[in-house]
Amino acid sequence: MEPLARRTLLRSGLLVAATAVAGPALLTGCGSGEESPARSDGKPRRGGTLRAAFTGAGAGETLNHFVGGTALDMVRARALHATLGDLDPSAPDGVRYGVLETIEVNGELSAYTLRLRRGLTFSDGSALTARDVLWSLRSPAEDPASLPVYKNPAATFDFAGARVENDHTLVLPTLAPVADGRLLLCQGNYLVVKENSDFSPEVATSGPFRLEEFVPGEGCALVRNEEFTHPELSDAPYLDGLELRSLPDSEARAAALTGGQVDFAHDLSPVTARTLGEDERFTLTSTSPPYVSGLFFRMNLAHEPFRDNRVRTAFKLAADREAMVESVFFGDATVGNDLLSPGFPDYADEIEQRPFDPDRARRLLREAGAEGMRVTLTTGPETPGMVEVATLYVENLVAVGVDATLEELPAGQLFADYPAYTRLPLAASFSVPTPALPLYQMSYGGQNPAALGWDRPDVDELVATARGTSGEESARAGLAAQRALWEEGNTIAPVFKPFTTAHVPGISGVAEDLFEQFPGFSRATLS
Repeated sequence: MEPLARRTLLRSGLLVAATAVAGPALLTGCGSGEESPARSDGKPRRGGTLRAAFTGAGAGETLNHFVGGTALDMVRARALHATLGDLDPSAPDGVRYGVLETIEVNGELSAYTLRLRRGLTFSDGSALTARDVLWSLRSPAEDPASLPVYKNPAATFDFAGARVENDHTLVLPTLAPVADGRLLLCQGNYLVVKENSDFSPEVATSGPFRLEEFVPGEGCALVRNEEFTHPELSDAPYLDGLELRSLPDSEARAAALTGGQVDFAHDLSPVTARTLGEDERFTLTSTSPPYVSGLFFRMNLAHEPFRDNRVRTAFKLAADREAMVESVFFGDATVGNDLLSPGFPDYADEIEQRPFDPDRARRLLREAGAEGMRVTLTTGPETPGMVEVATLYVENLVAVGVDATLEELPAGQLFADYPAYTRLPLAASFSVPTPALPLYQMSYGGQNPAALGWDRPDVDELVATARGTSGEESARAGLAAQRALWEEGNTIAPVFKPFTTAHVPGISGVAEDLFEQFPGFSRATLS
């Protein structure tokens, strides 16, 4: 298809979707086109273009996923760039490798050797080498604009001491002994970008698709990367093309689905999902723990009242978690306990559930001299439920005597200026499914900006011990670290929600990409 025709297709589809949102109800149009016959031999059918809608960042969207924090940024990046690996609890090492053949760790847990699969190339035919892997891991740490999640490998591995032994072997020394380096590197979001990439539309890519068209704020058109070699399936990807639409609102994504402009709508709100669940034309799927997202609020310790742990505890006790689960998610969510990563083996489920106790919250605020304190909670519709849960939480705070207000930013803007985000007194966020100990390193350890002032070297040391040992010693240290976070931390995590998607019949292979919160399409088929 010619670029102009594809651009017209993108824009016309988005225009129809936007028009649908303006209407009084979801469209009930003609579906998503004719179905193609399935292969009689049972093998996945090749061909077709799958159209999918995700939350984007509007006109400010970029192909540089190191600075893009929306679902669309990650899904687009995973389609264009091959992963090091994904978390897979059923696999021997707890991971499913992508460009890597294996990761070996020495007996002292002081060095990890990454061995690449042979014969990997970029879309321009050039070889994918260990130098590209090293650049992809190291460069975000050197760019102040990169999101903290991409800087985290630099907090575990000594990139200055890294050795490229040959095109297929990279040795990464650790800054301190760690046993979970495989889990850290293979989270599905560490991707291989060509060395010294400028992220222009012309840059060669290593993933299952290559870019044909990119219109910031509207979407992108991708086609099969014929140079891609799937780690397990010799003939994947199966799709001819993939169109990713940027639609920030859940209703807009649902309207595009019901109106026939897309085949797959990601991360739907509870109300939208309930409506679509009654429509037999579509299939809904929801994730379950540990593949759920925590909706949480972080108190900035640079804000004077939050330096007092009595205030932090009061803010935690003020949250009516059950009401949030029932009123926002119709019961299809899980009450949180102010710790992230529920469902993963290293999560401290021994810690008692924090109750809803507004009376004690009021007493603690009085004792701390913080009655009537003013605070603004800043949120945005980065994932469905964020604004609604934040709204209820502000009501909870007002009920215990806090002069609390809500500021809602447009979709895609909450994390757009990350330095400004880290200065907010009370900031909303959401988590992606990650084991607890690597997540601490990603979001708290070493004065991480994402921690909003949390600086506890003693807890960092506990996490380092847990990550650098095994058995009972690791478990004791991990529990102690999470107990400290629960008792003294600056995070209120009242709700964990599933990722709910809807799609037309005949789509398969999406869940098999493992990274369910940000779907991949390397195995997807249309029938």
